[in-house]
Amino acid sequence: MNQANSILIVLIAYKALLLFIGFWAQKRVSDQQDFFLGGRKLGPFVSALSYSASSSSAWQLLGFSGIVVLIGISAIWLLLGSFFGMLIAWFWVAPKLRKVSLEQNDLTLVDFICHESKGQSRKLLAGICAVVILISFALYVAAQFQGAGNLFSTSFNMPVAQGVIIGAVIIAIYTMLGGFWAVSVTDAVQGIIMAFAALALPIAALIHIGGPIELLHSLQQVASSEQLHLTGQAFGLMAMGVIVGNLAVCLGPLGQPHMLVRFMAIRDDAAIRQGRKITVAWFLVVQLGIFIVGLSGIAMQSNYDNPENIFFILTTELFHPVIGGIIIAAILSAIMSTADSQLLVSASVLSHDLKLNERLKLSPLTLSRYAVIVMVFAATLITLLAPEAIFSRALFAWTALGAAFGPVVALRLAGYSLPTGIKTASICVGFVLAIGFYMAPDAPGDFAERVIPFVCAFLVAWFGKKSIRQR
Repeated sequence: MNQANSILIVLIAYKALLLFIGFWAQKRVSDQQDFFLGGRKLGPFVSALSYSASSSSAWQLLGFSGIVVLIGISAIWLLLGSFFGMLIAWFWVAPKLRKVSLEQNDLTLVDFICHESKGQSRKLLAGICAVVILISFALYVAAQFQGAGNLFSTSFNMPVAQGVIIGAVIIAIYTMLGGFWAVSVTDAVQGIIMAFAALALPIAALIHIGGPIELLHSLQQVASSEQLHLTGQAFGLMAMGVIVGNLAVCLGPLGQPHMLVRFMAIRDDAAIRQGRKITVAWFLVVQLGIFIVGLSGIAMQSNYDNPENIFFILTTELFHPVIGGIIIAAILSAIMSTADSQLLVSASVLSHDLKLNERLKLSPLTLSRYAVIVMVFAATLITLLAPEAIFSRALFAWTALGAAFGPVVALRLAGYSLPTGIKTASICVGFVLAIGFYMAPDAPGDFAERVIPFVCAFLVAWFGKKSIRQR
């Protein structure tokens, strides 16, 4: 059996499983709370793995491994930033957000942010939140579809556009059918497959190279001096900018709607405590594994036109076609695990937060499913008409959402009350600055893009806050 046939068989079986889960989950959806939060009954295993998979996405397996190939060991600061962000989310955000959202009966992050706001000012705030989410997620989902296109193009020698459309259709179907239950259960399955791939590929690469010591020797021989330096080409204050800028990705989880909703849906504090342990273990395995994959790509000097294809290339070179097919399926898992979550949040924005179902005279569930189709179509167009590197597009969306919502979420969870005008101003400042710095020339470590928007938005919220209340 050749590589292409093996991958095709594995992917067909895998997609069949996802569609089965979608039809199974459809029976558990009777209202909006079921569709968007799974009835707040998410257990530790599913919540941990679905959070982990949806937080990593194609940017981790494809984008991050490609960045390691380009810049070498200085990518360790991105890895540490991502890991610290996960710790902040699970140890501080999760218990507080679950409690508060349950008390307030919030179904979405926009509900949580807009709590205490009334009348027209609330509508304006909800509308701005919706714009931020829909723009960011259209770009974020487009990054996932770009990964799907790369996968099918590399594996089957088909046009990228055809691969994008195939991946988009499958994701749309099971997300529409089962809502949050389908997304969470499929994400858990995908998280397991991703962990397998992130463990198997670096082990195979190290065995091929001759072990960790031989990997270091090979890097010293073939890598550039910048790839072997902890801050790349930067020194002095510029080096500090690289470190702080990359560590600053830890701020992102404070504002990611598709990740925070997992904490709103988890069933109790005991599930959070158990989920923490699973998530920490998953992050250690996957992130360290992908870091080693990138370093191995440098050491093996594999032929590639696009560094973000190094995962595909090493898989083809090192594994039997059947095992290679499973690992390629892991990449599709990464793509789907984030895209489906983001599509679901986008649907909640249109149907629940903006109440468009009332204007269009549709049931909330019907509009939610139509909203998924609209977002899939928009993201597909962006992917086909304006292709961009997966890492760059996904990291912008991550940074923009974190800067826009992170300060407001953090202060509200800390017990502060924020006037509606202050929340609106903080969100606008964070989002607009994130766009501005993204479009400007890159600074070392993208310090300006990843730090300044969040800090400015936080200062706006901090100086406008009201007295603290006990929570």
